[in-house]
Amino acid sequence: MNNYPFGSNSPKSFNAYPRGDFDIESGNIKRSKRVRNSSFYPVRWIKSLADTLHNYYKLHPFLVFFVSLAFVVTIIIVLSLNEHHDWMLRNYGKLDDGFGNYYPYAKLKNLVMVATHSVYTSTTCGKVDKEDSWFLESYQKNPGQAATFFSHIKGGVENTARDDAALLLFSGGETRKDAGPRSEAQSYWTVAELERWFGKEESVKWRALTEEHARDSFENLLFSVCRFRELTGTYPQNITVVSYDFKEERFANLHRTAIGFPESRFFYKGSPPPSASKEAALKGETLVRTQFQNDPFGCLGSLKKKKVGRDPFHRSIPYPNGCPEIEGLFRYCGTVPYEGSLPWS
Repeated sequence: MNNYPFGSNSPKSFNAYPRGDFDIESGNIKRSKRVRNSSFYPVRWIKSLADTLHNYYKLHPFLVFFVSLAFVVTIIIVLSLNEHHDWMLRNYGKLDDGFGNYYPYAKLKNLVMVATHSVYTSTTCGKVDKEDSWFLESYQKNPGQAATFFSHIKGGVENTARDDAALLLFSGGETRKDAGPRSEAQSYWTVAELERWFGKEESVKWRALTEEHARDSFENLLFSVCRFRELTGTYPQNITVVSYDFKEERFANLHRTAIGFPESRFFYKGSPPPSASKEAALKGETLVRTQFQNDPFGCLGSLKKKKVGRDPFHRSIPYPNGCPEIEGLFRYCGTVPYEGSLPWS
């Protein structure tokens, strides 16, 4: 017969050490802490937030409704604006399709660009071919210098008159501080106006405009191409440049190659410098041409410094806002040709 000391007829388990950690010194039992599953926290937080909103809705139903409505409308507007912005970027070039009349000169296809060299300062609106009517740098103060400006203006008008599809642009910025905030381009346009467009007013005046930001010969070409795009909605099929004959290599080879324009559609009309300054002009041109050979985009060293010096009024250049298809060309600075895609390639 088995005798159980506790008077029970069946054996019972006995916990000699209760669950938890037992502290022998104090005689207390330290209960183990249950590790909560962190994965339930987000669920509980969301449930708590939902309960809070539900209770608030019971107290202020109209306020919650209008706040919710405003939130939804705001989200819709933001998404719509983003979508519209993305659509505009994707379809910028396509916006011209069917809307050609929006551009004031949409029917013109060719560019005649006159590269300017000085600011007309005469207050009497006369003597346009005299040196004292122009603001001249020291190297320009030569007999017959003003007459060359006059011949370029006339040449631009005459070349435009021979092409009914041509847009004439005088290109040159506000380059002389002492001449005041007057651009070279506007000076040339003013002289053409004073001369009544050399008998071609009816044919040429309405399609003769200005590009008033260029600070060197490369910008004369690049900025005029962009200006043409702003005015016509397309890029020129043909380009004719009017300037000094000794600059033909610079424009027709270096600058044309830098912007990747086809040689077969590029034309140059040059006239000689004053005989008194021809030797110095040729010497100076050799130096500048070498600089552009080493820096085709005029964005480094001495060429960049020269452009900064020809911007005394710190004008902000708007390009390439009006010609987004060639934005990469405006941003590019290198000693090798630009390899991006171009609309005339």
